[in-house]
Formats: sequence, C-alpha cells, structure tokens
Amino acid sequence: MRKGILSISIFIIIVAIGLLQKDELLALIKEGGIVSFFISMLFVAICVFFPVIPFPVLAGVIGGVFGTTQGVIVSLTGAMAGTMAFFILSRYGFRDYAKRKLMTKPKVQEYESFLNRNSFMAILTCRLIPIIPAPIVTIICGLSKVNWFVFFSASTIGKVPNILILSYAGASFSSNKLFSFGLYGGYMLIIFLINFVIIYRKLARERWTKQ
Repeated sequence: MRKGILSISIFIIIVAIGLLQKDELLALIKEGGIVSFFISMLFVAICVFFPVIPFPVLAGVIGGVFGTTQGVIVSLTGAMAGTMAFFILSRYGFRDYAKRKLMTKPKVQEYESFLNRNSFMAILTCRLIPIIPAPIVTIICGLSKVNWFVFFSASTIGKVPNILILSYAGASFSSNKLFSFGLYGGYMLIIFLINFVIIYRKLARERWTKQ
C-alpha cells in the first residue's frame, strides 16, 4: 500500500513539473549550453510519463539546438531514463493495483501474451513500429516477468531510428523547412502503412477463423 501511494505521488509530481514548468523548461532548452543539455534530458524523461509537449516537437527542438549527433544523445538518454523510471515504478510501485486494473481488459492480456513471446523481438518491434502505445508497452513489461536488461536493450535500439530522424529533421529545419517536414512526414507515412498492413492481416485472420 505504501509503495503504491509513494509511486503514485512520484508520478503526480513528475507530471505536475512538466505541466507547470513547461514554458520555462523549453526556454532553457533553446538557450543552449551545458545547463540546457541536462534540462533537455530531464524534460524528455518527464514527457515519457505525460506528453506535455508532443515528442516529435520536443526532439525536433533539441535537434535544432544541439545538432543531429548531440540531439540524438540527449533525446535518447532522456527517453530511456524516463522509460526505465516508468518501468521500475510499474514493477515495484503500483504493481498490484495496475495488474488488477489492466488484467481485466482482454486486449491488455493479448498484448501481454505477445510481449512475453520472445520478449526482445516483441519489444523491439513495438518500439520500431508502435502497434501498441509506448506507455502500455512499458507498463505491461513492468508487470510481467520480462528481464529489465532485455527491456532496456530492446527499447533503446527500437527508439534510435525515430529519434535519429526527428533530430536530423530538427537540425535541418532552419535551413530547409520543406525537407524537414517531408522527412518526418515520409517516415510517419511508412509507419502508418506498416500498421495498416498488420491490422488488416490480423482482421483477415480473425474473419478466416470465424468461418
């Protein structure tokens, strides 16, 4: 009970900081410099818990301030710090409460079954192609028996392509806005088409089994 209360309190505090200090944190990020470097990581980590700013916008801004290479390092480090904090809170904090709530939903049980089959590849696929919302992946993995290192390594590798594209688009924005929008738009179109094919094939299989 105490763990649950403490975990929920931490979660609320993190979200509150993001919501109340959003403009100040963004201003510090845009200033550049060493302080901005660490503030950027912190803000990205906060946005893992609650997207006070859409991640593509935030990662693009960070890429524009620091350039592609440093932008990737900042965004990836912040994203993984937040993701692992969320994972730990799910596993050791409000585990019993969250499991009771989530396991009553058939869809979540289906996700858990998918993520428990060859965990590394399942998590990597979900990070590369977000067929399951990222927070749901983190919570389910936290509640399951997935090894933390498997979760960390698969999530890190899976986040790299998206962050790399966002950082590069952000770094290129001031010199070529059309290219930046086109780059990320093309990437999102590819993700959408892959998701569409996966969902279509799943629905087709379900119709076939019912016949």
